[in-house]
Amino acid sequence: MNKTFVLLVLVLTFIFSCNNEKKKVVKDEVSKPNVLFIAVDDLNNWISPIDGFSNAKTPNFDRLAAMGVTFTNAHVQAPLCGPSRASIMSGLRPSTTGIYGMTPDNQIRRPGNPETKGITFLPEYFENNGYHTMGIGKLFHIHAPDSVFNESGGRVKGFGPYPEKRFVWDGFGKGIRGTHGRTSTDWGAFPENDTLMPDHQSVNWVLERLNRTYDKPFFMGLGFLRVHVPLYVPQKWFDMHPLESIQTPPYLADDLNDIPPVGKQINDLPMMPSTEWAIETGEWKKIVQAYLACMSFVDYELGRVLDALENSKYVNNTIMVLWSDHGYRLGEKGTFAKHALWETATKAPLMFAGPKLPKGKKIDAPVEMLSIYPTLLELSGLPAYARNEGNSLVAMMQNNEGLEEARAITTFGMNNHAVKVKGYRYIQYEDGTEEFYDHATDPNEWYNEANNSKFKSKIEELKTLLPKTNAKWDSVSNYTFQPYFVEQKKRVNGENETQIKVIGAGR
Repeated sequence: MNKTFVLLVLVLTFIFSCNNEKKKVVKDEVSKPNVLFIAVDDLNNWISPIDGFSNAKTPNFDRLAAMGVTFTNAHVQAPLCGPSRASIMSGLRPSTTGIYGMTPDNQIRRPGNPETKGITFLPEYFENNGYHTMGIGKLFHIHAPDSVFNESGGRVKGFGPYPEKRFVWDGFGKGIRGTHGRTSTDWGAFPENDTLMPDHQSVNWVLERLNRTYDKPFFMGLGFLRVHVPLYVPQKWFDMHPLESIQTPPYLADDLNDIPPVGKQINDLPMMPSTEWAIETGEWKKIVQAYLACMSFVDYELGRVLDALENSKYVNNTIMVLWSDHGYRLGEKGTFAKHALWETATKAPLMFAGPKLPKGKKIDAPVEMLSIYPTLLELSGLPAYARNEGNSLVAMMQNNEGLEEARAITTFGMNNHAVKVKGYRYIQYEDGTEEFYDHATDPNEWYNEANNSKFKSKIEELKTLLPKTNAKWDSVSNYTFQPYFVEQKKRVNGENETQIKVIGAGR
């Protein structure tokens, strides 16, 4: 009898212990911070908490800035959506992977590319560490590779809605059909109301999920399509920016006279409106107005997300990161596009908020979007991922560590790089030609000082920061929108034209 009683006590003790351990594991998982990961397409630094250009009206970006840390000098690893996003999500540089152009989401990680083979994408790393992952909208180039998220809301195709006819720009400009591709660039008030915008519908999806209860911490990705062209949003957002109050950015007509030939080739974008055309036709202020209107629309949708988070049970245990895949030129350097290694194309907003981070802090040191992956891991208390090439920004945000040594590298095609350090930008093209800008005296990068002996030692110093690896183009990565990149890939990879398939240009 006593033996039976003792055995029963031991069994009950074991069951009770197991249940407590199970509860402890669940509690520990739920106590991990959630992650709200927000991407905004083609957003430059004009938002009010950074540049506040032309009286930009973005109160919810201000609100997010007050909640955490804003990097005013963050730079992408490629000034083009596909390779930029592949870099952020894989944690690898374009010069390492050879992903310099547009690559189908499902082909970023594949056996044929030894650098991306077996790579764990950012959302997957969280899933592997006990998170429930969700995503909607444009997060990778299109949406996401299959099965990257536990729950996927997908993405509406294209960048619509579109009117029956374009308002201003035909998409070709002076470009040669079949050679230069067609751009979605256009501007005007459309459609009638916000509910017709895919971004509004994506936010609805996020709001519904912020009202759910989860037995795990969550990672939720939201990818906005605006402010990507066409610059179409309802009329009320245009009304917030009266045309008579619009400023245009600084412009110098002969700015490109001292640019090396490769730089001019990369910047040859006849399908885009030129600044001279915009001046002659009186459209420049209208394009700027449309861009500001799109920013205000995204700001409103961001506000809906912030409201929902603040009214949810997750408000005190959620890390937020907001980023853009590159900057955007609105007349600077002669055109309206990203597609360059200059400041206005590589610089984009980066903002973090959440537990353990200071509030209302701004950091002006140059940093990389490549740092998003390792930073989120450290903030979430997850182990570092050995294959990440970026550096966590947590010590910089919390303790101002590494401000003086900070730098950022951007790559556009094989062996074309820009290095940004405090006060300077150095560009080296594949043929060794160079650009160098002193931002203290030339913030607009109008005067190439690469041949100025005054800066010889600084240029030599920055050369040491260039990537040591320059992988050939990945076989399935292409950029047929720009003739230079088609020619470069053929030349360095030995491919013929029939091997280069047209991939959506994200333009």
